[in-house]
Parts: sequence; C-alpha cells; structure tokens
Amino acid sequence: MAYTTIDKPTDYFNTVLYTGNGSSNAITGVGFQPDWIWLKNRSTNNSHQLYDAVRGTTKYIESDNTDSEYTSSDGISAFGTDGFTIAGNLTGANNSGGNFVSWNWLGANGTASNSNGSITSTVSANTTAGFSIVTWTGNGSDATIGHGLSSAPEMYVVKNRSDSADWRVGQTVAGNIMTGGNGYYMEWNDTKASTNPGSATTWGSTPTAPTASVFTVGSNNAHNGSSDSMVAYCFHSVKGYSKIGSYKGNGNADGTFVYTGFKPAWVMTKCASTSSTYTVWGMWDNKRNPFNASSNVLATDLNEAENGSTIGTTQPMDLLSNGFKARANSSIHNLSGETHLYMAFAESPFVTSTGIPNNAR
Repeated sequence: MAYTTIDKPTDYFNTVLYTGNGSSNAITGVGFQPDWIWLKNRSTNNSHQLYDAVRGTTKYIESDNTDSEYTSSDGISAFGTDGFTIAGNLTGANNSGGNFVSWNWLGANGTASNSNGSITSTVSANTTAGFSIVTWTGNGSDATIGHGLSSAPEMYVVKNRSDSADWRVGQTVAGNIMTGGNGYYMEWNDTKASTNPGSATTWGSTPTAPTASVFTVGSNNAHNGSSDSMVAYCFHSVKGYSKIGSYKGNGNADGTFVYTGFKPAWVMTKCASTSSTYTVWGMWDNKRNPFNASSNVLATDLNEAENGSTIGTTQPMDLLSNGFKARANSSIHNLSGETHLYMAFAESPFVTSTGIPNNAR
C-alpha cells in the first residue's frame, strides 16, 4: 500500500512571505489557486485576516477576536492561479513596508451544494487533502451540516459571520472531546482548554462525533445563529501530508518527539488540558524560520507581531524529517504532563507514494 497519496504537499498547502506596498499588490509563488488564505503582519500588532473563495473576495474574518465578518475594497480582490491580489492599503494585509506571511490551502477551486445535513450547505471540499470550507445559514436550532469530505473531520472551526461570536473549535483527538457530556469545546480567539463543557446549545442537545458526511451544531449563536451567515473550516489527517493529534509535554528543552510521518511545513499547537494567559494557539512554519530551531511564533488568538510580549522569544521547535519536537519548557507547546492538541501540514512526506524514503531537507 502506498505510504502517501500526496508526493508534493506544496500543491495543496504553501506558505508565502511578502512585503506590503500600500497599493495594489499581486502576491505570487503559492503554486496553485488558493481557496483559503490566512494573512498576518509579522512586524506589528495587527489582527489576523482570513479570506476564502466561498465567502468571496473583499471579505475577511479576524481569528484573534469575536468580530463579525469585515468587507473592504482594499482587501483581497482576486484569487489567482498562483496566488492572490490585494487591492489597496489595508491595515494588517498590505501596509507599506510591512513584512507579511500568507498561509494558503487548496480547496476545490469551486463550490457545490451539499444536502447531507439537515441544513443545506455550500462546500468547497478537497477530499484528497482532507480540507473543506463550509458555509450555511443558521436556523437557531440543533442541526447537522454536510462538510463534503470523505472522512470524519478530526478538527473543525465554526464562526458566525453576521454577529460577534467566538471561534468554536470541535476536535476528537485531545483531552475532553466534544462528544462528552454537554459537548466540550475550545476557541481559536482565546486560551480556553478543552475543559469547558458547553450547554445543550453548544454542539446540540445530544452531542455526537462528526461522521464522514456531517458535523453537528446546537442553537448557540456561535454555532448556528438564527438567519446568520456561518462558516466552518474542516480538517482530517491524510497520511504523509497532514496530521491532527495530541501529545503529552515533558517540560524540558528535549521535548516530546511527535511523529507525523512527514517533515512539517506548518505546525499549530494548543494546550488542551489546562489554560492560562500563555497557553495560546502557537503557529510555526518553514518559511519564516527555514532552519531549526524554528522560533518565530505567531498565535491565532493574539494580534501581536512575531514573538510579541505574550509569546516571548523562547518557544523553539525543531521541524524534523518525520515529525517535530519542542525545544523549551513552554506553555504553548510543552507544558509538563499536559495534553497538547496539534495540527500539522507537510513540506515533504517521509516515504513517497512508491515506498521510497524521501530525502527531506
């Protein structure tokens, strides 16, 4: 059996660095037409901006707060075959002289109506890469939503686009998962651990794990606000390309080795078993730090620049040929005895689809 179905991960996920120019700015080098684009100013404190092709150009949401969707004519004006175009001088996306990172994912380069759930959704699903973008109109009740993937999502993130609401994270791999009790949840915009049982309105009156066709939502405004526009980003692991899982931290500079089966290009971690001011959602990648130890960290729940006052400068991680390892006692990715959730995407698989070991850089 082939080890991976994706020999060239950069056909599905890629990180691009660029410099803002304060006017029309065509960003190239992605290698494909991205359907989901996540932008962050690395130099100054500006909110993250998340765009996707399902919601359409000019529309973005900020992962570090509860705000509803923004529309700006200076935002992303086009999704191109090798990148995207930013129309103008939008703070946080194209400040003149600013250093920016763009994380880019390939969906379906199109949408389809999905009637697998009790509410019809609009989906851009890449079943090869285990990633989908899902939009629907909420009805304020328990509901199921079709996600378009071929396997059950291990992590999915829901945001109300119309109203102020938290980014709710459902996950099935770390600590108390959303199937227990009233449904546990985490939030992309804050440091909550997976120790927070919701009410019956969170993931529904009878929370159930996602299936290969649908995930559940309750009547809570953050999950399924009545007549509100909703969006979800859904992920499941793909052998040799992506991995969603958990590990126990050991609290020292020779951190727990986490096997992924590939050299990571991008890693997100979050302590799932306890929370504090510093247990943020940390993100590392192979472009901002091409050599180990990777230490330039951004966080989904903070508008801070790289290694800002909350994160600090002592959060190193080694991106290895078949996984990653924390290189510090860190609240972000290596608290002793605590469970950490992670999601990672590949630079190169450890073994190719033909069974040949890959000489990862």
